[in-house]
Amino acid sequence: MSWTEDQARRRATVEDALALVRDGDWIVVPIGCGEPPALLESLSARRQRLQGVRVVQMLPLRRFDYFDPQTAAHVQPVSMFLGGPSRPGAQAGWLPLIHTHLSEAPLLFARGEVPADVVFALASPMDAEGWFHLGVSADYTLAALERARTVVLEVNPNVPRTAGPARVHVSKVSAWVADERPLFTLPPSEIGPVQQAIARHVAPLIEDGDTLQIGIGGIPDAVVAQLQGKRDLGVHSEMIGDGLLSLIESGAVTNRRKNFMPGKMVATFALGSEKLYRFLDHCPDFELHPADFTNDPYIAGQNDRLVALNATLQVDLLGQCGSESLGALPYSGTGGQSDFVRAANRSRGGKAIMVLPSTAKGDTVSRIVPTLSPGTHVSTGKNDVNYVVTEYGVARLRGRPSHERVAALIAIAHPAFREELQAQARAMHLL
Repeated sequence: MSWTEDQARRRATVEDALALVRDGDWIVVPIGCGEPPALLESLSARRQRLQGVRVVQMLPLRRFDYFDPQTAAHVQPVSMFLGGPSRPGAQAGWLPLIHTHLSEAPLLFARGEVPADVVFALASPMDAEGWFHLGVSADYTLAALERARTVVLEVNPNVPRTAGPARVHVSKVSAWVADERPLFTLPPSEIGPVQQAIARHVAPLIEDGDTLQIGIGGIPDAVVAQLQGKRDLGVHSEMIGDGLLSLIESGAVTNRRKNFMPGKMVATFALGSEKLYRFLDHCPDFELHPADFTNDPYIAGQNDRLVALNATLQVDLLGQCGSESLGALPYSGTGGQSDFVRAANRSRGGKAIMVLPSTAKGDTVSRIVPTLSPGTHVSTGKNDVNYVVTEYGVARLRGRPSHERVAALIAIAHPAFREELQAQARAMHLL
């Protein structure tokens, strides 16, 4: 039987594909843009016919109807990193979290620590050799595929065919359904004066020939705008977005000076505009890899001069970063922050940079604090944090005595809070 005949035999309606789900199944969905909307809409519509089904995903982007506490006994979302659709449920306590580094998420499935009975994933049309490309999300999906009883792909011609191992052979596919809607896109980030000020402090820390890990949001996009004049930057990141695309288009990113996988950009998922997805399609210089490759600190740290740029919500005077909760209230997740901080620290000439505005709530609350708010989830520990940047400057922490670290952090706090922070630091015998 030819691959084309095999493909035709496995084509299904959405209704037939959903019939493959059994009560008690754990359904694994790729991160972000890799979520298959037709399948998840149909699952939502049929959720009350099922019992005890869980849907495990990271950074959900669309609010499907199964994000519903009234039907959680039928289909319950489970999150490894919160997005807008899942955050309210986690904060209300009915949507459970699985805490993990992104680099270790594939291992959770590979070892059976998190069940993977069914995989629902978005994929490109099959190529001539019988491969469907996951295109925008490699993450933990390949590991889940190896454990799954049932693999259902939602095949969409808008999914790019990307190089690297993020692909599924038709022989492993239980069923596939067709959909042609545009991929999920992100609007441009809002960049204000604070983001621009932070970016102006970060830009001098990044030199020609550095390799970047950078995400999305106002501060990363503001930093990217400051890097257009750099030369021979490389990319080894957990995600690729429009900010990095703009650096490629400007000529700042060439990957020529990378010592690890020279000439190649590497990421585990893509999220941005239609322009970004079109760029990635058949791009010879880009490879999509699972997160246990892209985010493994040992592997990523083989890049010399790896610069990891990550955001946090709160930093205490020891340098501990609370990046995923507001006090005890969950907000996002660990993701790849600790992965890349450690990778940059072990990289020859690497730099781990944490960024945050100095205040919140209209300058009434300092984000640099004596101790983290009660219940805060510590995302990056004091021994790993190096550079911390606010709109008031840069604090370098690694290797410095504790009193120097404290003084450096207070110096980049908002001026209205510095005197109080100094008094609190003295009371804690930190100064």
